Amino acid sequence: MKRVRFIYNPQSGETVITEWLDKIIEIYQAHGCLIEPYRLNFSDNEEQEMLQGIDETYFHILIAGGDGTINYVVNAMKRLGMDLPIAVLPTGTANDFSHMMGVPSDLARACRRILAGTEQRVDLGRANNEYFVNVFSCGLFTDVSQKTPTILKNTFGKLAYYFGGLGEIPNFRKMHISIETPNESYDGSSLIFFVFNGRTAGQMRFAYMAEPDDGLLDVIVIKGDRSIETIRTIFHFIKRNTGSYPPGVVYFKSDDITVNSYNDESTDIDGQQGPSFPIHITCEKGALRIIVPAASGKKKGTEITQ
Repeated sequence: MKRVRFIYNPQSGETVITEWLDKIIEIYQAHGCLIEPYRLNFSDNEEQEMLQGIDETYFHILIAGGDGTINYVVNAMKRLGMDLPIAVLPTGTANDFSHMMGVPSDLARACRRILAGTEQRVDLGRANNEYFVNVFSCGLFTDVSQKTPTILKNTFGKLAYYFGGLGEIPNFRKMHISIETPNESYDGSSLIFFVFNGRTAGQMRFAYMAEPDDGLLDVIVIKGDRSIETIRTIFHFIKRNTGSYPPGVVYFKSDDITVNSYNDESTDIDGQQGPSFPIHITCEKGALRIIVPAASGKKKGTEITQ
């Protein structure tokens, strides 16, 4: 039987994963897999415990949670030198990374398509010594993400980020940042600063042209020089407009970025607290193996239909 370590966060999103455990195990067992559940508790010695006994014979590591949970497991894997494929079930608040990888929100459908899917190598971002699967950020939405209580995220989902962010715009102090890359540079004000490996934050599509396997990260600076212009810019992204960026936004791609802040600002990687400035950010091309779900209506091998 193919062995799968199933690592789940019982606190992610609306805690729905606890209601789905038996069904997920049933689907995997019907596909000939021996599934080993592990419940995250974020203890000091958990990094060793959750990955203990895993070797190269495992089919994949199944992660149920949001972007922060995926980040937690992937960083632990990298520190242990583990290069197994992962698969993800979207049970967090925004689920930006799993959405980019085409994972259905229905968990039973997601399991079936993962089991019929194919392995792909995608990039990882790295900020100093911490990896990120989706986005590094600092500024307005970083502050909101870290201050929004878990109960509000679970109740209102991505709306908690939207309303929290818009409410903070008039009072938020802009940063002064400097960005250096081999081909581009920026030194000036910033209300929000992103470095995307993915495309969305809070399911707002900021990085229109990002690709998960192009070996490049997408840098976006929302200057925030005028409040009215900034609110219009935020609504531009909420409405999922694509194409060219509006005035007041700096955008470019790079695989090597050095950023510093003239203020002592907090940073964020995948919804979790990030490193302190100065920060060196690189794109680690093809550093993550992931099972990409089969497209709707397409099967590889035997797709389970329970």
